[in-house]
Amino acid sequence: MGRLGRRPREDLGPGALPTAISSLSRALRGGLGPETFRKAKFDLPEAVAELWSLLFSLLWPIHQEGAVAPRDPPDALEGQIRFVKWVLCCYGYGRRHFYQLSEDGSYGSYELLLAFSWLLVYLSLPERFLCLNCVHQGDDAWICLCKDLASYPVSLALGGKGRVDIRYVQWLLGKLRFQWRSLYASQQEQCTLLNKIHLYTRGCHPDPSVGHLSVPELELLRFPESSKQLLQQLESENSCLEAFLEWKHMELVYWQWMVSRCSRRLPRLSELSTAMMKEIQETVGCELAALEQGCEVKSWSHRLQRLVFREAGEPSNSGTHQMTKVIQVLRREEASLEKTFRRLQEECQQELAILARGLEGVIWILPPYQRW
Repeated sequence: MGRLGRRPREDLGPGALPTAISSLSRALRGGLGPETFRKAKFDLPEAVAELWSLLFSLLWPIHQEGAVAPRDPPDALEGQIRFVKWVLCCYGYGRRHFYQLSEDGSYGSYELLLAFSWLLVYLSLPERFLCLNCVHQGDDAWICLCKDLASYPVSLALGGKGRVDIRYVQWLLGKLRFQWRSLYASQQEQCTLLNKIHLYTRGCHPDPSVGHLSVPELELLRFPESSKQLLQQLESENSCLEAFLEWKHMELVYWQWMVSRCSRRLPRLSELSTAMMKEIQETVGCELAALEQGCEVKSWSHRLQRLVFREAGEPSNSGTHQMTKVIQVLRREEASLEKTFRRLQEECQQELAILARGLEGVIWILPPYQRW
């Protein structure tokens, strides 16, 4: 592949860089070889389409993670490019030249290499894909505490005189209630079925802390031939783990290869970004302090938890303390939602009173307060 950079350690040998890139590609299941990265470093157009596809294949499963109704990925390259640009903009990638790349995939391989390297650090891509591709044999559930929907901006339709159409707002609220109730009903049905399976298989699990079988474990007993597929998944996960360990051992080779090209730009970029970084750090510090004050649960609020059947009043060694924290946080969220609802109700009443004043012969009477 040629001399692409200095060797940081003598014991790694001349083929260290291709080996490092190959292990990274296998850890990400990207399928790109070192030659594509070499072409991208020299900004050759032959690597553009492959790198756009790589970025899309990395960001799409992360974006779809935890989605209730996953969407079908776009087939055309233009749609994939627009999606990648949109996701990177949401993550705060600030390189202007990247967003100026055309959607026909004709140039910009070096910009794509920079974006990939930025995502590699910002999202911890190898670690993220290890979690995504992990084989789970338990009935897992995500514990996720979402913020108030009222804090997010909502695009409202305006009437002819620039006023908000109240009928459109009512339609949005009705649609939101319907979707929420449908989601809640489906979750209740799923929990009922899981409860039956956990209850009927009590005492079958070799782990006494679990005590029952999960749905995947029960499927293995019902259909033993599916164990071959499980074995293949475990072998694939093991190969990704081996590639990840090899990448972490040789990661420095990749970054020295990247910095050798960017070293001339680093002093200027450092001067331009010093003031900006201070401002960003102050802003992020304030936001983190507000988040930590509003939600005490940090380390476990967004990770998988295995569902374990418990009788009413039965003590749990590991989950009771965590569930107590969840209940406390949910009560605080309920109080916050109640406060937000009252504020929105008062604003709606004031807006309706202002609108009613312009109607001749109409008397405005405040409606009684009702809880949703």
